[in-house]
Amino acid sequence: MKISREIRDLAAEAEKLAGKRFERIDAVAAENTEKVLDAFAQYRVSESMFAGSTGYGYNDLGRDTLDKIYARVLGTRSALVRTGFVNGTHAICCAMFSAVGTGDTLLSLTGAPYDTLRSVVGTGRDSFGSFKTYGINYRQVELLPDGTPDYESIAEEAAKADVKAVFIQRSGGYTGRGAFSAATVNKMIETAKSVSPSVAAIVDNCYGEFVETEEPKADIMAGSLIKNPGGGLAPMGGYVAGSEELVENASFRLTVPGTGGEVGASLGANRSLFQGLFMAPHTVAQALKTAVFAAALAELMGYEARPSHDAERYDIIQSLVFNSPELLKNFCRGIQAGSPVDSYVSPEPWDMPGYEDKVIMAAGAFIQGSSIELSCDGPMKPPYRAYLQGGLSYEAGKLGIMTAAEMLRG
Repeated sequence: MKISREIRDLAAEAEKLAGKRFERIDAVAAENTEKVLDAFAQYRVSESMFAGSTGYGYNDLGRDTLDKIYARVLGTRSALVRTGFVNGTHAICCAMFSAVGTGDTLLSLTGAPYDTLRSVVGTGRDSFGSFKTYGINYRQVELLPDGTPDYESIAEEAAKADVKAVFIQRSGGYTGRGAFSAATVNKMIETAKSVSPSVAAIVDNCYGEFVETEEPKADIMAGSLIKNPGGGLAPMGGYVAGSEELVENASFRLTVPGTGGEVGASLGANRSLFQGLFMAPHTVAQALKTAVFAAALAELMGYEARPSHDAERYDIIQSLVFNSPELLKNFCRGIQAGSPVDSYVSPEPWDMPGYEDKVIMAAGAFIQGSSIELSCDGPMKPPYRAYLQGGLSYEAGKLGIMTAAEMLRG
């Protein structure tokens, strides 16, 4: 690979800076791996569960066992893990609709949701099937200027009679804020329930699974299998996990009312889903190490990194500020050049569906759109911030970052 001696020397220095954080990441991965392995043993996973099903998918033992394993690992009563969820947004949408109906209000506790969810709640493009179609209302509590929750406003708004559910986006999306820890998410939920005990708490858990040793204590949470919990092996899909009632309600949104999770053939994907979950704690650790290394190297090169290389992390996303459209494009092109798939492609900004600004995206991944594999994207607007995530192995992730750093030098 065409990486200069200067970048290789900086990389060696960055790796030394990252060493202590690496130790903490490995400790979390070890604990989470034990949790997953224990669940596999508890539910007596066997090769017969990998066969999958066709047609309606009735009595798919592997699929139904995987639901139970996810529930146990995530600390919930029930779970629905399905290849029928086309992305994380789809799973989160089903989770949202599980808790609200006509005349109800969903209250976001973390400001505006991620761009692709705005059409769902009715603040983006007016689309059939959104909250507006069903007469569901949406409001939001803004975060404080420093990006932390406004607990006073959360209590005030959650106490209103029409609020039937609150929503928390754990990761920062394109806002530039940091991710929230499970403890902070739990505090927001506790604040809302202190004034309205029956309110349902919905958490967008994307990018956060297995980063800590505990997950948020939500009534229902959702995420994508081509992010953290799929371990880089799941070819598609998503999950919802929470109370039995809300998971069942979400299943009715995924398929049809009255049938829900009883149908949905796995079509031979079970083996990849089981193996992906088994690998997930380790794979998440590789992605976190790649992110920490990227932060350390960027800081040595004079760029702003959030989180910093020595900060606590609550998701796998690393943001880097370049303050220049050309530098953002060059960094993404370097990530693409350092990828195992389509390394010869040069990314260009484009009008990506569901986003308000042009987005440049580098993703040389084995699974299209996989965010647990090394990828990088960013909206083409000031401060021209790159959002880096993933890395199936730290060794390959490090080389991808070094290739991108080389591109920054011109």
